[in-house]
Amino acid sequence: MTTTTLPPLRDRLGLPTTAGRNRLVGAHLIDSLGTGLILAFTLVYFARSTGLGIAAIGAAVTTARLLALPTAIGVGPLIDRYGARAVAAGGNALSAVAFGGYLLAGQLWQIVLACLLAQIGHVAYWTSSTGLVVLAASEGERPRWFALVQTLRNAGMGLGGALGAVLVGDGGTGGLRLLVVLNAASYVVATALLATWRPEPAPAADAPAAAEPAAAPGGYLTVLRDRRYLLLVAVNLTFVFGSMILSMLLAVYITEGLHRQAWVAATLLVLNGLQVVLTGSVVAGRLERFRATRVIAAASLVNALAFALFAAVATAPGWAVVTGLYAAMFVYNLAETMATPFREELSVTFADPALRGRYLAVYQLSWNLGQAAAPGLLTLLLSRGAALPWLFLLLLSLLAVPGLLKLERMR
Repeated sequence: MTTTTLPPLRDRLGLPTTAGRNRLVGAHLIDSLGTGLILAFTLVYFARSTGLGIAAIGAAVTTARLLALPTAIGVGPLIDRYGARAVAAGGNALSAVAFGGYLLAGQLWQIVLACLLAQIGHVAYWTSSTGLVVLAASEGERPRWFALVQTLRNAGMGLGGALGAVLVGDGGTGGLRLLVVLNAASYVVATALLATWRPEPAPAADAPAAAEPAAAPGGYLTVLRDRRYLLLVAVNLTFVFGSMILSMLLAVYITEGLHRQAWVAATLLVLNGLQVVLTGSVVAGRLERFRATRVIAAASLVNALAFALFAAVATAPGWAVVTGLYAAMFVYNLAETMATPFREELSVTFADPALRGRYLAVYQLSWNLGQAAAPGLLTLLLSRGAALPWLFLLLLSLLAVPGLLKLERMR
């Protein structure tokens, strides 16, 4: 009689080895919790606490984000010199100071300054976060770690957003100020966790480079000559545009384009969070035996299907609209769980280790540029036709596939 030995539960769930790395896990969760606390309420907070007009506050926040665009380029050399852990901890510390500044901001220039510091801290942390995974991951477990980080981010932001909604429910400024205080405190805790975490797999890798110019000749010019990496950045940009539907397109499409109630958009966002949290690690574990470029190409096709479904809903009969939206969201979430860990893995694999910070900074630029360009472009397309932004995203997803197949042939 033969007995079948099941693989360990950790492998069946697609989870990485986390022993000795609990501080890093906690830092990721708390950072995302803090982001979720304030993400949806920044404009509301400044409007209620300062009495300034919402249009002026929006312009101030936009100005701050535009001023912060070069942050990733400045952060790259810091990662190469001081290590990802130190820069990530510094980014969280700066975020704590910035949100403390929210409590003192009463004029437009003060709002710009506080939001600028917060955005710099945010970009510094997330540019470094990929390097943190390199420090933490055991051999062959990087995709699992990237999936875990994605899960922690979605769970933390979801919990933070829910807590934030409870705190501001009274309509006064007291709950909003408490929200900002809790957010600043969360970044203090995340800073302490990162500062006291000691990577075990390769602790030397986080040490400052002894002679950075000699170890990393050419700097950013070397990165810009790397055609394979630039193609990866271009491919990632297609996913960045797709990711912006959650914050910039979905709600306005449903309420203005389809003339449906806002609760439909809210439930779709909940579905996104739950599906990614519950299935992200499992999907990454099941797909890790396949070539990363093929997995991402398949995810691009799945994304294209999701955007086709979203577009089709605009002309669907009334009884099919909500069902079609849920189906499209399910398919979109599947593409997200498939692609994200493996895109992050390629961003590390294709980078020269001596210039990893600079490579990751250029990779982060695809996020910064996409997040800056997508809101205006997607809403412009939506104003011309309810299906147009989805058809644009569908085309981008299809264009990513030959780019990914070309990556396989480039060395």
